[in-house]
Amino acid sequence: MKSYGLENQEAPYTLTEQDNQVLQRFFLEEKLSSIEADQFKIYLRELIVWNKKFNITALHDAKQIVVNLFQDSLKIREYIDIAQAKGIVDVGSGGGFPGIPLKICFPDVPVILIEVNHKKKLFLEHIISLLGLKDIEVCSLDWRTFLRKTDYQADLFVTCAALPPEELIRMFKPSCNYNKAQLIYWASQLWQAGKKEKPFITKEIFYSLGHKKRRFVFFEQKTNKGEDSVE
Repeated sequence: MKSYGLENQEAPYTLTEQDNQVLQRFFLEEKLSSIEADQFKIYLRELIVWNKKFNITALHDAKQIVVNLFQDSLKIREYIDIAQAKGIVDVGSGGGFPGIPLKICFPDVPVILIEVNHKKKLFLEHIISLLGLKDIEVCSLDWRTFLRKTDYQADLFVTCAALPPEELIRMFKPSCNYNKAQLIYWASQLWQAGKKEKPFITKEIFYSLGHKKRRFVFFEQKTNKGEDSVE
């Protein structure tokens, strides 16, 4: 199998041969550069270590993390041109998904990670520093405060079901600085839109990830919406 020049760095957790096979398959399938591969390897190792103490994510197995977090985060690349984004906001980032995988593969796009949990915020700041990522910031404001008090140059919002869509669509109020941005929601196949968010859906894309069926739901403000569209 092709080598990606991965460095042997000391870490509290040593990846097993099986872990490395999963990673190599991931590197090949996603066509990652050697730098990106190194970053994802470090990311996986650190996430496993931190998960043992702080439960950063619900997934602890290396294969589950690679498939359900790393690959699922990058899947959106097949449907939109991330490189054209002025800035990305990851709402409820948790362990950094999908924001950090997207940042690794698109280092020139500014990224804001919204995370109110203190331990998860510490993990995000740690991994950003360890990976040497630039132009990426962790914001601990809650969602409503973020919408009221910030004005980042961001036109793409992403979230892996961190908040209910009826809460997320507050960003489309005409008074909000982000009402022209696009929102992409990582949803299960069984998710159903409520009456409040349904008018803001522009398209849905169904996809498979391993044995799981999932979908991307795209939301945008429509030009004929008024101030009272979003309560």
